[in-house]
Amino acid sequence: MAQQNTRTPAPRTIIHLDLDAFFCAVEELRDASLRGKPFAVGGSPEGRGVVASCSYPARKFGIRSAMPMARALRLCPDLIIVRHHFRDYVEMSNKVMELLSGVSEIIQPISIDEAFIDISALPGDPLTIGHDLQKAIRDHLQLHCSLGIASNKLVAKIATEVGKGSVRTGAYPNALQHVPAGEEAAFLAPLPCEALWGVGPKSAERLAEVGLRSIGQIAAHPLRELQRLFGPQGGLDLQRRAQGIDNSPVHTSHETKSISQEETFARDTDDGALLEELIRSQAESIARRLKRKELYGSTVKIKLRWPDFTTITRQSTLPEASDDARQIEAAALQLFHQNWRPGRKLRLLGVGISRLGPPSRQLGLWDWNPKEAAKQERLEAAVRALQAQYGDAAIHRASQLKVEP
Repeated sequence: MAQQNTRTPAPRTIIHLDLDAFFCAVEELRDASLRGKPFAVGGSPEGRGVVASCSYPARKFGIRSAMPMARALRLCPDLIIVRHHFRDYVEMSNKVMELLSGVSEIIQPISIDEAFIDISALPGDPLTIGHDLQKAIRDHLQLHCSLGIASNKLVAKIATEVGKGSVRTGAYPNALQHVPAGEEAAFLAPLPCEALWGVGPKSAERLAEVGLRSIGQIAAHPLRELQRLFGPQGGLDLQRRAQGIDNSPVHTSHETKSISQEETFARDTDDGALLEELIRSQAESIARRLKRKELYGSTVKIKLRWPDFTTITRQSTLPEASDDARQIEAAALQLFHQNWRPGRKLRLLGVGISRLGPPSRQLGLWDWNPKEAAKQERLEAAVRALQAQYGDAAIHRASQLKVEP
């Protein structure tokens, strides 16, 4: 009888990022005289304009997003009204997302100023990663952000709101709220029902009619009663959310058009020999994946990330599309030595290949050696067979072996 696998999946670590008063922050970069003043981005009060975003000094007067601009002016007669510059907001948002891609490849933008980032594969303490991310965005883009960190998207987003709500400085909150795995339900329990996804004013009113005003009360309420109010699936989903359960993945929005291999170091390193060996290993891994998918690639790229989260990518085009590890390795090593200097530490090193397509070598009559090609193909087939049976680590190049003197 086969033994049942009862292992519990490792908990995920998800960051929810919210750029603080994003439109206003970009306007302050355009015009530094706005800093510290009550101002709002939006339309003219004469044309029934509304507040798209307002500075934190303006919020002290009770001004909020989506408020009619005329009412905002009544609350604060000295309010400065700034026309929106949407193209600048989009450009800055793209820069933020590009910076996030240096932290993780699993990113889900959910609006111009919000995103989820899956950092489950990263080594290190989540709070430290969060602080480093805030600092990188502040140092490189002069923007402020609040973060919620939890084991799922639902709790991470609510954590961001709780963190921002606890800041009373009147300036950018720069909040960072972490909910450790296993503490989701306890964190949510005292919060009002409306804090949950899917609970609007009407749903909150129905819950209040049966005495449910906090998330913890929903979590403990008989499921049958919730299903009577919201239907079989609606009641079940509501209670699961109230218990802090959310298995939805962080969806990347782009179709994969490349194959890459990256390594984030537990400690930043400047060991040149180690870095070169890692590039060789990554090139071989990429070549194996290309062969399995029966694809060739034309553009080799490397990714280097420094300790301050600055990330660069460099690429070069092969003379012809290839699935050969040696060609990928040679191109990647050349790019590496062009962009890294000895003594400079790295936090992440990656190699990738793009412009993928089916094999389409077009060798000239004098370029092709049938005996050499057949020999190489037999060798690669033998390697693939060994790795298929015993795993990728079953066979290495001699150069990868550590020989004791």
